[in-house]
Amino acid sequence: MPRFSVIVPAYKLQAHLHACLESVLRQTYESDESPAFDLEVIAVDAGSPDSCGEIIDEFAARDPRVTAVHLPADPADPGQGPGPARNAGLARATGDYVLFLDGDDTLAPHALRDIADRLKASGEPDVLVFGHARTHWSGATEHPSAPPQLTESGPAAFQLADRPALLRQPAPAWNKAYRREFLVHEGLAFPPGRHTDTFWSYAALLAATSLSTLERVCVHHRGRRGPAVARGRHFDLFPQYDRVFDFVDSRPALGSWRPVLARRMADHLAAASATVLTAPDLSTRHRAAFFRLARAHYRRHGVPGAAGLRHAGVRFGTYRGHRLLHAVRALRARGRAFSSALTRPARTAALRLHYRVQRSLPLREDLAVFSAFWHRGYACSPAAIEAKVRELAPGVRTAWITTPEHEATVPAPTRRLHPGGFAYFSALARAKYLVNNVEFDHRLVKRPGQLLLQTHHGTPLKTVGLDLADRPAASHGTDFARLLADADKWDFALSANRHATLIGERAFPAAYTTLEYGSPRNDVLRRATDVDSARLRDRLGIPGRSTVVLYAPTYRDYSRARHLPLDLERLGRVLGPEFFLLTRAHFAYGAPLSRTPLPRVLDVTGHPSVEELLLVADALVTDYSSLMFDYANLDRPIVILDDDREAYEAARGTYFDLRGRPPGAVARTEDELIDIFTTGHWRGSRSAQLRAAFRTRFCPYDDGRAAERVVRRVFLGETGAAPAARNLPEQRVHGTEFAPPTLDALSLR
Repeated sequence: MPRFSVIVPAYKLQAHLHACLESVLRQTYESDESPAFDLEVIAVDAGSPDSCGEIIDEFAARDPRVTAVHLPADPADPGQGPGPARNAGLARATGDYVLFLDGDDTLAPHALRDIADRLKASGEPDVLVFGHARTHWSGATEHPSAPPQLTESGPAAFQLADRPALLRQPAPAWNKAYRREFLVHEGLAFPPGRHTDTFWSYAALLAATSLSTLERVCVHHRGRRGPAVARGRHFDLFPQYDRVFDFVDSRPALGSWRPVLARRMADHLAAASATVLTAPDLSTRHRAAFFRLARAHYRRHGVPGAAGLRHAGVRFGTYRGHRLLHAVRALRARGRAFSSALTRPARTAALRLHYRVQRSLPLREDLAVFSAFWHRGYACSPAAIEAKVRELAPGVRTAWITTPEHEATVPAPTRRLHPGGFAYFSALARAKYLVNNVEFDHRLVKRPGQLLLQTHHGTPLKTVGLDLADRPAASHGTDFARLLADADKWDFALSANRHATLIGERAFPAAYTTLEYGSPRNDVLRRATDVDSARLRDRLGIPGRSTVVLYAPTYRDYSRARHLPLDLERLGRVLGPEFFLLTRAHFAYGAPLSRTPLPRVLDVTGHPSVEELLLVADALVTDYSSLMFDYANLDRPIVILDDDREAYEAARGTYFDLRGRPPGAVARTEDELIDIFTTGHWRGSRSAQLRAAFRTRFCPYDDGRAAERVVRRVFLGETGAAPAARNLPEQRVHGTEFAPPTLDALSLR
């Protein structure tokens, strides 16, 4: 008897069926009793007119774990929904637990292993509910769904009364594992129709005597491109909810759940009514019929008054009333758009005139304007320099350009400017000093007497500037003429080391002066104490004695989807309770690596200061991110994970072979990474030697005073701020010889 029976119905899904079945057959779960057959896959051809049946037969011929089932096509009802196919698979299932998977969905790697572990830990419950992620038809993954109701804290197994909020979750059949004996005992089967999951999921949750949850995402559910509403599809909601309430009425013990289910039905029908109202393939007659049925169901099943205000449009309205309300809302939206269309050109002209007038006024010698990362708040080297300006040049007033959502990161003494406003253009026109780590507004007209400092944001490992001209996957239509025009505005460009100087002057050729002073954003790393690190750990809620590993991968130009080669839950589990994993996604993605709460894993993508995260980390795991050059200043272990080196080099390219000059151990796979940590190589003597050589080469000037040197040179006009360098061993980068200073020469230790 296998542990799992995975039932996969397929109808007109030939393009995705291979990936679906492969994702199941690649699962790593095996039992000691039956390692080869601890999984059975029952793939059901639901009378599909394409090659789904042939694909299923191919898999069954080559893998004995696959059972092929073919249902006859029904000309009267083609694509009759997954219910009959799932029932056919359920009749042949022999596993301890049953899972359902649509033919275009996929199981996450190691999902069955983690489901098996959770089932065992929770005492073999009737139903296990796990997380899922909805994937757009284009392949992009949308927000994973692992809400608080799926938390694993508290009792491992419980009853529905202990977590009634589970009924408010989406109700698909494929985000649960069901004990087969429970299904047989309760006589559960899928009814016909397109919304068959509605009855099935509620019935299973209500009938189960024990439930459990798993916080991780186990299924990736693919959305389908096409009309939002097939003709008559939403009408199937009404008989499905009738079946739900008939099921409750047949079991007096479930009567108390009626109000909860009525509210859930009200939410479902209200959401469906908004779609039906605008569905292009529904006639007026069909729309009116839907609203009549919805009102009748509100009355029949006693939607409670608490939901009356929210759902008044469905409870008391008609289709004509809904259409009138929709028309009023559309008219208001058009009015706002028309008003905006009228006022936008006028405001643009006023801003242009305002900026021209401001440029004719004298410069404010005491004003400095800062920004970083396209106005994403107070960060990086501009932040370190701004703080040092307030300390060493108190006569200079500072202002920071930031979007409203990042405004709280800016220190209180610093004026805040929102991009695009009148105050913003006044500051750009009249400020003596302009500091940024990316480009300023392209409308900036550099005035005589203004000083523009470009700090960049880290030592370049990835190809930048003009070197991207022959890499279309990475340049994404970059306007290189504008790039050069922006560089022509620079008076100074900051460099962390000789490597960065040589790359910068070639990739951004212009007449600026390079200040090879070190990286101001790393000053805090050189000056922080153990007390500072402990305080930051407490603020993040990290257990006191944990070994903290920060995983911070960079952006992939060759893929729209986020690159995540690690199973974060597995990594946290395998490393054990000694380790605590912090994960941080690149800001270009705008979302964390995982929205699913995981044990001993904390996503810190939204934390405003990456320097603080570096300070709390006992080790850094990254790939091609410039964070490695910063973190090397702490002399703590660095592990490189370059699982996609060939693809990354082809799309973006790097300035040197990271495997030939790594700052520590190098892993090519998740298993190699785990081995590096479990064997202790991550902090061994060889890793320390590599890190020392890397630090000597790329951190020669980071002594905690880089920002001070910049302020003295640019803001105070002192010419003796440059750090001295001597005893420089020869190095070669792209054919250019240079010699980075040794640690002893700079007395950094």
